Amino acid sequence: MANMQGKVVLITGGGKGGGIGYGLSTAFAKEGANLVITGRNTKKLDDAKEELERLYGVKVLCCQADGGVEEQVAGVIRQTIDTFGRLDAVVNNAQNSASGVMLADHTKEQFDQAIFSGLYAAFFYMKHAYPYLKETQGSVVNFASGAGLFGKPGQSSYAAAKEGIRGLTRVAATEWGPAGINCNIICPLVMTDALAKWKEAYPEVYEQTIKGIPAGRFGDPEKDIGRTCVFLCSPDAKYISGETITMQGGSGLRP
Repeated sequence: MANMQGKVVLITGGGKGGGIGYGLSTAFAKEGANLVITGRNTKKLDDAKEELERLYGVKVLCCQADGGVEEQVAGVIRQTIDTFGRLDAVVNNAQNSASGVMLADHTKEQFDQAIFSGLYAAFFYMKHAYPYLKETQGSVVNFASGAGLFGKPGQSSYAAAKEGIRGLTRVAATEWGPAGINCNIICPLVMTDALAKWKEAYPEVYEQTIKGIPAGRFGDPEKDIGRTCVFLCSPDAKYISGETITMQGGSGLRP
């Protein structure tokens, strides 16, 4: 795989916190990419910066930002260009939602939470990054979910945001292809700290869930999901665009 030496990658939700984001950051750092990581919790960002810079010799810019606020997103992009002078890839990973709340019980505030933190954030980061991605003929990787693909109960606002992101990404792939920008979607099934706690609390349910995954496990944030993100942002994947890649160990089969 072509390495990412000298490239600059922006990852939303890329701090340390037991989710997907730090795995993504680690995968890119191992390939030599300098990083811009965003989030609301400055300690998680600072912890990630210290470890990534120490272990992999890359430069990490931490930006506290709410992705649902356009002015803050525009500020992140400005800081990125002021610091590095370029932007090669945007990975929209961050998302908040009222998981487990049935559709009929959702409030407008809960629905807004998912749409602003997911769909609006992806839109704002893509919009403000576009001029710089055009210069580098860069890449966008957005995260969607099987919750939207397969209609998972208790995930209405989350699924709506994620399916909106899929539509947005496909349009961007069409509009931005002539500029040399490729845009793709990953729908992951990942072992996170929250999932590990759920496994401990409900071991029998976990075992039943695993039986439905042909690979027999949940994905690793760095080695499975992160490595695929690196590939999609590398020159090797420039002809792949507008695709939804289900990374669910064989359980995400679709037409």
